[in-house]
This record gives sequence, structure tokens and C-alpha cells, in this order.
Amino acid sequence: MPNARHLLRRGIARVVRAAVALAALVAIALLVIPAVTQAREAVPTAADPALEARVMALAEELRCVVCQNETLAASQADLARDLRAQIRLQLQQGRTHQEVLDFMVARYGQFVLYRPPLQASTLVLWAGPFLLLALATAWLLGRVARRRREAVDGLTDDELRRVQALLDGKASR
Repeated sequence: MPNARHLLRRGIARVVRAAVALAALVAIALLVIPAVTQAREAVPTAADPALEARVMALAEELRCVVCQNETLAASQADLARDLRAQIRLQLQQGRTHQEVLDFMVARYGQFVLYRPPLQASTLVLWAGPFLLLALATAWLLGRVARRRREAVDGLTDDELRRVQALLDGKASR
């Protein structure tokens, strides 16, 4: 008959195995995500390769307002093509990198920035993942503590002896 310590060890072993499996999945995801996010279709170059490089550098910093999870450089949406053309036109007119960014933010809001700056309005974007991780950790620790309490609070030593006696057929009432 397994005692409370044995049950506790089994519970801890399960939690450790689950944590190792979760860590392995996170590590795999961290390795795969950069490879996936870098893939994009070839973009035709303009007559001026230096200008096109500046356009694409700016487009990498901006979010496609249609796709929302892609940069302006990676998106093939019609609006993304129009915005890249707008960026190209503004750069040809002599505007600086920051002026073009400011124009896009004035027109579409902070949402258009693919990596928004840390401000009060974007604090949830920056702190959200860490907050979710902390909540998941607290939930997991609470669950482990509850199971540990249940295993320890299960049966007393006297009750365990009585159960063992019943199982052995030597029950005395």
C-alpha cells in the first residue's frame, strides 16, 4: 500500500516531468519562431537599390494594418503595397527615416509601429507575456501545493495500518 510520502514523491515527479516537457517545448518554439518570421516573398527592387533598401528597412519597422501580424515589408496586401509606395515617395522627396515614421504614426496611430515604444499605453504589450508567465507559475505551484496537502492529509498512520490489516485479512473490529 503506498503511503503519503510515496504519493507525494510520485506527484513531485509528475510535476518535474511536466516542467521539463514544457521547457523543451518553449525551447523548440524559440528556435523555430525566428526562422518562420524571417521568411517572406521577394520584393521587386526599384531603379535605385539604395532607396529600395531604405524603403524595406522602414517597412520592417511598420505593421501592416490589414494583416496585423506581419511587417509592412512581408505583407502582400494591397494596402501594404500602397504604404510601401508612400514610403518610397516620401524618401524620394527627401524626408528622413524619423519623419516617415512620424507621418505613419500620425496617420495610423501607435499600432502601426511593429515594435511599439514603452509607454503607459503600450505597457500591457510589454508586460503582458511576463504577467501571464507569472500567473501560470503561481497556478502550477498552487496546484502542486494542493496535491501535496491532499497526499499528506489523506490517511493517518493508524488508518494506514487498519487498511493494511483489512487487505491482509486480519481485520479486527
